[in-house]
Amino acid sequence: MDRINVVLADDHVLVRDGIRALLEDQSGIVVIDEASNGKEALEVISRSKPHVLIVDIRMPEMNGIEVVGEITKQQIDVKTLVLSMHDSEEYVVKAIQAGADGYLLKGASKEEFLKALHSVASGGKYFTGDVSAIIMDNFVNGNKPVEGTPKPPLKTAPFKLTKREKQILGLVLELKNNKDIAEELAISKRTAEVHRFNLMKKLEVKNLKELSSKAIEYGLV
Repeated sequence: MDRINVVLADDHVLVRDGIRALLEDQSGIVVIDEASNGKEALEVISRSKPHVLIVDIRMPEMNGIEVVGEITKQQIDVKTLVLSMHDSEEYVVKAIQAGADGYLLKGASKEEFLKALHSVASGGKYFTGDVSAIIMDNFVNGNKPVEGTPKPPLKTAPFKLTKREKQILGLVLELKNNKDIAEELAISKRTAEVHRFNLMKKLEVKNLKELSSKAIEYGLV
């Protein structure tokens, strides 16, 4: 792709101006239009036909996830990069279910932002590293639930996790190591290792992939 044509959708003018200024310094990237709400974003991309739509989540009229869902539903030929201040797994998963090609936090570095943009423009996927890449793969690699199709019931967990074990599980699935977990929970590294070992033993898993699969299977995440 010789040139990446971009449309910005955000209800804050200053945010759009900042992104535009950043992208205008890059050769091969052109901001061809802007939108200040979700409905306007759909109108703009229909008219301008960009390669990539960079869209915020919180916007009037329609939010960013609804915009992405409508693009997917209408099979509009545009890649979507959600740029948000929200780093919760709930938002990321909803964005993936809607069909987003990427999800990036507004606090990301310039280098990561450009990497994400180039990745989705070239047909790839890019999601913030704050959420487990394995969970992402569950959706990205063809396992995304089909709209209108009932989800299979979750299995009843034959094990009971303590509050601490649930905390450890969440952090492990965010790909945090024992040192990071210890710092976040204000415990020693050794204690974090013990909790992690006990969690893996209780769930009868041997590695992160098995842990992620079982966590999804039993609705633990």
